[in-house]
Amino acid sequence: MRILKRVLLILLIVLLVAVAGFTAWAYTPLGPLPEAVAALQPDAAVQVATSPWLTFAPANSQPTTGFIFYPGGRVDARSYAPAARAIAERGYLVVITPVPFNLAVFKPAAADAVIAAHPEIEQWAIGGHSLGGAMAANYVYTHPNAVQGLALWAAYPAGNNSLADRQLPSVSIYGTSDGLASQFEVGATRTLLPADTRYLAIAGGNHAQMGWYGPQGGDGVASISREAQQAQVVDATVALLARLGQ
Repeated sequence: MRILKRVLLILLIVLLVAVAGFTAWAYTPLGPLPEAVAALQPDAAVQVATSPWLTFAPANSQPTTGFIFYPGGRVDARSYAPAARAIAERGYLVVITPVPFNLAVFKPAAADAVIAAHPEIEQWAIGGHSLGGAMAANYVYTHPNAVQGLALWAAYPAGNNSLADRQLPSVSIYGTSDGLASQFEVGATRTLLPADTRYLAIAGGNHAQMGWYGPQGGDGVASISREAQQAQVVDATVALLARLGQ
C-alpha cells in the first residue's frame, strides 16, 4: 500500500507539473506588436470596444454585415487589431474573440455569443488565422445556418469537417513563403471547401505576417513587408464581405 501511495503521489505531481507547464505556455502568447496596440484606440472613423471581445465598428454608419474572427493558436487576440480596424473602416462590424488558453480549439462555438449580442447584423462571415481558421471552419460545419461566409487566413478545415457540399461564399488566403500552413497543404485540402471558393496566394507572404505579433518558429521568411501582406489580406476579406450583401 505504501508503494501504491507513493506511485499515485508521483503521478499526481507529474500531472500538476504538466498542467502548470501547459498553462504557462498557453498564457504567454505571441504579440502584439506596438502597431497592434495602437490600433485598439478609437477615433473619428472607428469605434473600438475591448470587452467582452475586441470589437471594431465604423463610427459614422450602422453596418448590417459582420465578421467574426478567431485568433491563431497561442497568438494574442490583439495582434489582429490593425486588420480588424482596416476592415471596419470599410463599413463592417468586426469582432475578434479571445479564447481560453489562447487556443480556439477550447471554444470553437465562441461565435454563438457574438451573433446573439448583435441582432442588428443581417449577415455574418466567420474566419480565422491558422488554428483559428480551422476552428472557424469547424463552426461552419457544426452550425450550417449560422453564418453566410468563411474567410481562412493561412488555414484549412480538418479532414472530418468537409464543407465541399455547402453553398457558402468562401475565400482562402495564404502566403507562398508560409512555413506552417504551406501552399501545398492549402492546395491538398481544396476538396474540403466549396467548389467556388476563391483563393489568394500572396507572393512572398508568410504565416506570422497574417497578424502583428513578430516572428514565429518554423515559419518561412517573407519577401514582402507586413504592411503589403496585410493590405492584400484585408482587401480579399472585404471582397468576401461585400459578396454577402449581394
